[in-house]
Amino acid sequence: MVRLKDTIEKTMFYGAKPITFERAKELRLNPTAAERILWETLRNKKMLGLRFKHQHPIDIFIADFYCHSLKLVIEVDGEIHNTEENKEYDDSRTAEFENYGITVLRFTNDDVLNNIEMVRDVIESECKKLMQK
Repeated sequence: MVRLKDTIEKTMFYGAKPITFERAKELRLNPTAAERILWETLRNKKMLGLRFKHQHPIDIFIADFYCHSLKLVIEVDGEIHNTEENKEYDDSRTAEFENYGITVLRFTNDDVLNNIEMVRDVIESECKKLMQK
């Protein structure tokens, strides 16, 4: 018999290991300025009544923000993501999320810090699109 906890962990966390949960907790305690701003937009079901989680474990990864009901990941990328090596890693990470049927939206720190209205509009539009499926 499958216990509910096992089912939730497999579907919501995609088999993430305890070490990934520990790292996610550390990241939640030390968010970037951009993450703090975006979290204020998403937390407490402020975005269309949807529940987003901050620094959410998914398999071996930690998504900056995740809405399980829509299978939507939102990533906020700093300057380090501009290197060729990190762009390749981000692309493969996005592909892994997509293999799970998860949609990924990416924004730069600069987008969030300097144009939160645009970021909010893009997220809201994508959420509405995914709600139609």
